[in-house]
Amino acid sequence: MAEIAPGAVPSPNIWNSPRVYELENRAVDPDGVLDSAMRAIRPWAGATVLDVGCGTGFHLPFFAREGAQVIGVEPHSGLAAAARRRVRDLPNVTVRVGAAQALPLPDASVDVVHARWAYFFGPGCEPGLAELDRVVRRGGAIFIIDNDATRSTFGGWFRRSLPSYDPAAVERFWTRRGFRREPLTIRWSFGDRADLAAVLRIEFPPELAGEVLREHEGCEVDYAVNLWWRYA
Repeated sequence: MAEIAPGAVPSPNIWNSPRVYELENRAVDPDGVLDSAMRAIRPWAGATVLDVGCGTGFHLPFFAREGAQVIGVEPHSGLAAAARRRVRDLPNVTVRVGAAQALPLPDASVDVVHARWAYFFGPGCEPGLAELDRVVRRGGAIFIIDNDATRSTFGGWFRRSLPSYDPAAVERFWTRRGFRREPLTIRWSFGDRADLAAVLRIEFPPELAGEVLREHEGCEVDYAVNLWWRYA
């Protein structure tokens, strides 16, 4: 059984089904909307980049192409091991096991933070945000990517899966902590319906996954996200 860093909040989709989550990563944002939006706010060429909750390291090679140093932190030791295998030929990338609220990094050592669906829902992640304040240098930037449940096909599915979710409360949480919101529309683009079905089954309860698969045609899904960001 994989060791888990103390205090980590379980992430059932990738923790239980990393191979299927890989399909999802490949399908997300083929147009590079998120990458362009982050780059326009704070480029990372020559920077030290931290990917919090890096999972199997899917995004690490992307940041390594321009970043001087890239650090992935992941609480699940099995996923961290997979991330290390992915980047073993990239000398400017390291992967460490750790939780967001106890980052294994020194003070003021990072220029850019990327957390993609790793600070889900906002409230409750205050200790992790305090750690980011500690490790990010002045002039650096923090990027948090989260779902926008107020719009898009995926947003509607998300609200059906979590009817108690309060988007207004989540927005208040981030804005009170100095984050700005960049609303973006990306898409899922799968090679076939089987891959879409597999991903729906790790993201939603079985009954809802079956319902939306019957309702939705094709292999593409419009997907609204919020890019929350602020400078250090």
